[in-house]
Amino acid sequence: MAEATSGVDLGHAVALLTAGVVAVPVFRKLGLGSVLGYLAAGLAIGPFGLRLFTDPEAILHVAELGVVMFLFIIGLEMRPAKLWLLRKEIFGLGAAQVLVCCALLTGVAVLAGLPLPAAIIGASGFVLSSTAVIMKMLDERGETATPAGQRSISILLLEDLAVIPLLALVAVFASLAGSGAEDARPIPLAIGLGLASLLALLAAGRWLLNPFFAILARSGAREVMTAAALLVVLGAALFMQWGGLSMAMGAFLAGVLLSESTFRHQLEADIEPFRGILLGLFFLSVGMSLDVSVVLAEWRLILAGVLAFMAVKALGIYGVARLLRADNREAIQRAALFAQGGEFAFVLYAAALSGGVFDARIAAGMTAIVILSMALTPLVVMALNRLLPPPKESMDGIELAEGLEGRVLMIGFGRFAQLVSQPLLARGVEISLIETDVEMIRVAADFGFKVYYGDGTRLDVLHASGAGRAEAVLVCVDKPEAADRIVELVKSEFPHAKLFVRAYDRGHSMRLIQAGVDFQIRETFESALAFGKKVLIELGVDEVEVAEAIRDVRRRDAERLELQLAGGLTAGQYLMRNNVQTPKPEPFAKPRREPEALNPEAAGLIAEREPAE
Repeated sequence: MAEATSGVDLGHAVALLTAGVVAVPVFRKLGLGSVLGYLAAGLAIGPFGLRLFTDPEAILHVAELGVVMFLFIIGLEMRPAKLWLLRKEIFGLGAAQVLVCCALLTGVAVLAGLPLPAAIIGASGFVLSSTAVIMKMLDERGETATPAGQRSISILLLEDLAVIPLLALVAVFASLAGSGAEDARPIPLAIGLGLASLLALLAAGRWLLNPFFAILARSGAREVMTAAALLVVLGAALFMQWGGLSMAMGAFLAGVLLSESTFRHQLEADIEPFRGILLGLFFLSVGMSLDVSVVLAEWRLILAGVLAFMAVKALGIYGVARLLRADNREAIQRAALFAQGGEFAFVLYAAALSGGVFDARIAAGMTAIVILSMALTPLVVMALNRLLPPPKESMDGIELAEGLEGRVLMIGFGRFAQLVSQPLLARGVEISLIETDVEMIRVAADFGFKVYYGDGTRLDVLHASGAGRAEAVLVCVDKPEAADRIVELVKSEFPHAKLFVRAYDRGHSMRLIQAGVDFQIRETFESALAFGKKVLIELGVDEVEVAEAIRDVRRRDAERLELQLAGGLTAGQYLMRNNVQTPKPEPFAKPRREPEALNPEAAGLIAEREPAE
């Protein structure tokens, strides 16, 4: 066991990595998410667990760089034009949520007996939600780029901007209490330095960063580019911290300024490994910071504080969301996601403690409330996702398949079917189109197609779509399982209709042939041959030889498919060319006469292999 000290040595590094590697896969397997896994692991190895660490604050300061790098990568995805489009969400939705929740939570804290200044600061710290928790959960669920995800990011950006006025407010309360720090900046100076830092960073990003990376790229040293990427992220974060703003805001702005750079993808690839490790370390250190002795000593008060703050904040968020026209589902999900306190509360509460706004008891209690709320958030969101009914897709402007009478019924209208329809429409063939993707139906309507909503795997829908009158049924769906079900229904209920089916791969082709369809084709077969043909021509191969090569590929593919239908997928492998030279075994004694074929098939194989010999 690593000795519990305030420093961090190799043993501690191994303990941190082991805790994360063990806990996170277990928690993800249980469906609890990686954030809760890191928090639990941190609690287990911290001062109130195995005591491998006694100073989690030292690790927390380093681990905050994980949040910084996370925000830099988010910034790379946010082009300036896109950020400008979100201005209303940032300064409208974000400001409304912060102000309303701050007022509500201040009332809760006052009712709990806190003095007004302490109540305001305690509420303000809890209002600023955890960027790390929310961004991690959005990222794991793939919702960062969705409209709801973009609104969440906008709120987080406004909360980062609220750093300056809240720290200034702590300074004001401290001075009123007669315990303000002697070296604290005057409020006008703090605001001026913050604005100057923003302008300086914007100027450097616009006129210095691209030339800087261009010079380094010409050196050809990959490790120098990685070091430069880290320098830009950490330098921007440090510069903003000097100006009184948050490091996360500086990293985010640096990412935005580089989002249109030609080096964007290189930077993202260089930063990603550091981001993941340090972000995990951040959650580990937060778990270590939970003072279990305070929680046990005042567990009723802290439990009531966690529940009251989370519930009131969630109600405030829901109310603001609904007032600003979010739908009920998004409002509930946002309330659950943002109901916790955040990492900035630790900074704010520390400043309040040093300024005399908080006493030690209030600071410890509020810090425990924030940490517990961060730990509860993944559980709340997971429970909510199970309880909420699945979203109902709007059917406005969508017509159900009913009484269709086309000569051809086409099931599925994705990119494959759209091309298939063109020669048929060119010859005036009447087609009935059905599709289950509502968004695809709407997009197709913009291009002049009338597509009806209908699930071809249901017999009643096939009847309503005119399968009983259609001369041909074209199955163009993406999923092979759905195609197999449609084929089964059509062969059974509408045997008169010719059946043309899009095959997903070779195994699917074999199932379709065995099912007795009239025609099947692998969706990539013809395009792959056309692609290979063009490559050979551009490489200077004679067009006659190219045509012969393509015919040979077709012949071999057809022969191999016949053998596979009889002997399974592994049959006929010798007909497929590969780029690995297989050594040919030599006989111990050379035969005295040439081989003789016993039947026509053997003669063909001998003739085919003679040139290779």
